[in-house]
Amino acid sequence: MSTQPREAEVLAVKGNPELSIFFGSQTGNAEELAGKTKKMAEKLGFKPNVIDMDGYDPSSFSKLKRVLIITSTWGEGDMPDNAEDLWMATCEQNPPLSGVSFSVCAIGDTSYDEFCKAGKDWDEKFVALGATRVHDIQLCDVEYEPEWEKWANSVLPKMSEVDGGEVDESTVSETVAAPVEASAPAAVSGSGSEQIASLMGGDRSLTILFGSQTGNAAGLAEKTAKLATNYGLEASVVDMDGYDKSNLANIKRLLIITSTWGEGEMPDNAEGLWQSVQSGAPALASMHYSVCAIGDTGYDEFCKAGLDWDGKLSSLGATSVQQIQLCDVDFEPPWNEWVMEALPRIACVDDSGTMQLALVDEMKAYGSSDDEDVVDGDFAPGIIDATEIEIELELFRYCPSQGERGWDVIATAVPASASLEDLFVTFQRDVDGTFAFRRGVVGATATTGVRANGRVVLSDLARVGDIVSNGRIKVEPLPGFPVIRDLIVDTRKYEENRNKASPWMQADPREGERLLSGHAVGVLASETALALHQMNAVASHTLAHGMSETVDFDTEYEGPGIHLQRWVRINDPRTSAKHRAQLLASLQGKGGVWSEADSASIARHGTTGVMLSETLNNARSRLLTEFKNAGRHGRLVKWYGRSVKWSGKLNETTLYRQVLGPLGLVSNVFSGVSARMMLGFTRTGGPPIRSLQALLLPPAGVGKIPNMFNGKVESHHEVVSLFNELDQRF
Repeated sequence: MSTQPREAEVLAVKGNPELSIFFGSQTGNAEELAGKTKKMAEKLGFKPNVIDMDGYDPSSFSKLKRVLIITSTWGEGDMPDNAEDLWMATCEQNPPLSGVSFSVCAIGDTSYDEFCKAGKDWDEKFVALGATRVHDIQLCDVEYEPEWEKWANSVLPKMSEVDGGEVDESTVSETVAAPVEASAPAAVSGSGSEQIASLMGGDRSLTILFGSQTGNAAGLAEKTAKLATNYGLEASVVDMDGYDKSNLANIKRLLIITSTWGEGEMPDNAEGLWQSVQSGAPALASMHYSVCAIGDTGYDEFCKAGLDWDGKLSSLGATSVQQIQLCDVDFEPPWNEWVMEALPRIACVDDSGTMQLALVDEMKAYGSSDDEDVVDGDFAPGIIDATEIEIELELFRYCPSQGERGWDVIATAVPASASLEDLFVTFQRDVDGTFAFRRGVVGATATTGVRANGRVVLSDLARVGDIVSNGRIKVEPLPGFPVIRDLIVDTRKYEENRNKASPWMQADPREGERLLSGHAVGVLASETALALHQMNAVASHTLAHGMSETVDFDTEYEGPGIHLQRWVRINDPRTSAKHRAQLLASLQGKGGVWSEADSASIARHGTTGVMLSETLNNARSRLLTEFKNAGRHGRLVKWYGRSVKWSGKLNETTLYRQVLGPLGLVSNVFSGVSARMMLGFTRTGGPPIRSLQALLLPPAGVGKIPNMFNGKVESHHEVVSLFNELDQRF
């Protein structure tokens, strides 16, 4: 069940086929839709151009015939950052747009008062300036893809009927050739199959360079090499470490797969080659290339190493066959998207080093048509379990306008391999179009968290066959967050706490080394890097937040997701001493790790939960050492250990006194243990004087203290050894 637009026949586009697609984007969603709209338009016979609103001259609007605007709304009805300047300039200049035909697709969130205001403003402004609206504005909620798809499938045929004016042949030619070749590609004689055969007869070498810190990029390079054989390419996987830059001049086909380390640094194995190329490199006019970059959007310098390589190769004269692919921590899906485009394109580079653009579609078919060409290995697609199972699906529903909540229950048969998101999409399409949930992008999307049969999972990743229990799936919103509508939760407070926590890299500077942004450049050993990655190996930190049962009733508790990010930075040797001290203090303070009431409940959430639980306990152990058992929690551990060690018994009265102190005891004098001790209300009874003795005298007390307060600890020497290991001072 996909949201990809349907295929359509090529339309008869009137006049010049140019189509301008403007995007205003804050987080990348509108930009992504602009790219998808472009692909649809190309299939229909348009020559579309995707245009960033940032820096565009509004006076140029009047020169256009067909305009599509795709924009999000930011904050309380504001324009996205990249659209703000253009909007202000357009309002100042008010260029006449009588010859322009347009339509707007607006992305927003109905939980905000100014829903889709930026798109509405552009729609009204274009009409006021005389432009012709060919299709009503499309308003999209947070689950925007279905509404966008409906709009795109409707507006593009209408745009084909708009007269685009005279055809500029030179412009059309450049539009076709520009993405892959500065000059027109040389033709290969013969039919399509003969042309492919001609390509296969020459040099089919492909060099795949990888820059890898933890092995991810190296693994993708190996997978890419195996897939390259489907296109008749002879791939060589090459470690950047020790590679001679002079060899670059002899390469016709190059793919680079690299990660980024720290704050925009090259991986260790790529640093030497990069510095060598920086100091001087040969001209690469005969090279065709593409780059796949792996990074982490949690860092400011996202995918900087890959971007640097892409820019450097271009500046040396090499020709990009496929735009750079930027991959977040869940890198496999975007890598797969990139490799399925980059390989057939680079395979169309002939023996002379000329890109044969006209053969790309046939090369794609060639590489995917023969089942015998499928290579065994971990890159190969798994066998899809199409077995249908009968399930009873229970979906939590909440309508904020009416303040009503309840459950929708349906019985259905679905493939065991279907994702929970597939179920949601089908339910929304076939049963109730008002059903709200957050849709994933490429699989394992951090914001798609829900609780299904008591487990917190990502709905675009979790499979029905893995979730169903006794033929039933019960789906609730992700716990720990306020519910906006149905399965959509409000994560704003979490994000605010995350920003306050500042779990970002703040490194001590390497001598003389700083990025352009001013951030210090740190150093990290590969084994340490691997340990940090393993420590932070969670699909989603918001999902981790929902694993805690404490966040629902403790409004001050920041949650394990934020604490995990802090803990990773604390253990990163590049973190500055000042920043590490700040992070430790925040874990020790209000809302820190001591606020978690039951880490065992977190451990019940599978391997990730176990890791989070261990992380919380490791952090607590570290805090006991750093702060010398200060605070109530530290004193509790300290005096528990001493009581057991000294007497073999747990003296709860002394423990309570030592933890709370005199003031704490006074403040609690008529509640809890203080009142029981003062008044002698114990399980076995006993005179009040004995309880008072326990307040004043050493851990074991004087005389026979009631069992409730002075119970024998079984195997107490084992307990003592544990505390000795925790704190050598005992």
